[in-house]
Amino acid sequence: MTDGLPMPVPDPQLPTRVRIYEVGARDGLQNEKETVPTEVKAEFIHRLAAAGLTTVEATSFVHPKWVPQLADAEALFTQVAGIEGVRLPVLVPNARGLDRALALGARDIAVFASATESFAKANLNRTVDEALAVFEPVVARAKAEGAQVRGYLSMCFGDPWEGPVPAAQVVRVCRRLLDMGCDELSLGDTIGVATPGQVASLLTDLNTEGIRTDRLGVHFHDTYGQALSNTLAALRHGVTTVDASAGGLGGCPYAKSATGNLATEDLVWMLHGLGIDTGVDLTALTATSVWMAEQLGRPSPSRTVRALSHKE
Repeated sequence: MTDGLPMPVPDPQLPTRVRIYEVGARDGLQNEKETVPTEVKAEFIHRLAAAGLTTVEATSFVHPKWVPQLADAEALFTQVAGIEGVRLPVLVPNARGLDRALALGARDIAVFASATESFAKANLNRTVDEALAVFEPVVARAKAEGAQVRGYLSMCFGDPWEGPVPAAQVVRVCRRLLDMGCDELSLGDTIGVATPGQVASLLTDLNTEGIRTDRLGVHFHDTYGQALSNTLAALRHGVTTVDASAGGLGGCPYAKSATGNLATEDLVWMLHGLGIDTGVDLTALTATSVWMAEQLGRPSPSRTVRALSHKE
C-alpha cells in the first residue's frame, strides 16, 4: 500500500476500466428524515464531480408528497446543471416527472421498475405490467427528445414478501424495458440477499435470452456483507457499470430490511487494488464523504472512509 492506496495487482480476467454510477445524492439522501438543504446537496454533487465521478445521479422528479426530501428537484438541478464532463441522470416516475425534467434540460433519464408484484404494489401502487405500461410512453418521449434512458429493476434476487426471485421474472421485465427503448438496465439487489453464484447465474440467463452484458449495470446493497463479492462476480462476467453511493448512504423505504448501498469508496478501493481504472480520486472522494457525514451529523458507514480518515 502506498499513500493510503492499495497496491494494484491486475487480473487479466477483469475489465480494465469500470464506470461508477454514483447514486449518493439521490438514492443515498432520499430517505433522510431531516431535510437536507438544497445548497448542501448541490455542494455534494459538485464535490463528487471534482473527485472524478463522471455519472452522478442528481435527483428525482417525483411528487413531493411521496418523497419530501426531493421536493427541491428543480432548484437542485438548476444549481448543478452544466458541470463539465459529468452526466447528471434524474429519476422520473411518470409523464409529469419527465415534463419537469426535460423542461430543465435533463438529458439522462431513469425509470424504476420491479421484478416482483409485491414490491411493485408497495413502491409503485401498481402491478408490474401496469407500471411498465406507464413507463412505455415516458421512455418513448425521452428517446424522441434525445435523452439517454436507464431502467432500474428492483428485487432481482430476493423480495421481502416473495422470497427468492425466479430468474425468468427478471429476464421478462428486462426484455420489456429494453424493447421499450431503455439504453441500459441496472439490476438491483434491493434487500442485499444475493450471493456471487446467484449473480453469475442471472447474468448468464440474461445473455442466453439475448440481453447483452454491455447493456447491464449492477446495484448491490450490503445487508449481508456481500456487495463487493457480488460486484466481483459481475465484473468477471464482463459487467463494467457499477452503482454505488458515496459513504454508503441510502436504503429503501419500502424494504425495511435493506441497509445502505455499496459504498463508493469501498468499491474504488477494491477496483484500484485490481488495477481497474475508475478515474476517481479516492482521497478526494473520502474527504467528500467525511464532509457529507458532518452535514448529516453521523459517521459514514463506509469502512474505507473510516479507515482512511482515521489515518490523518
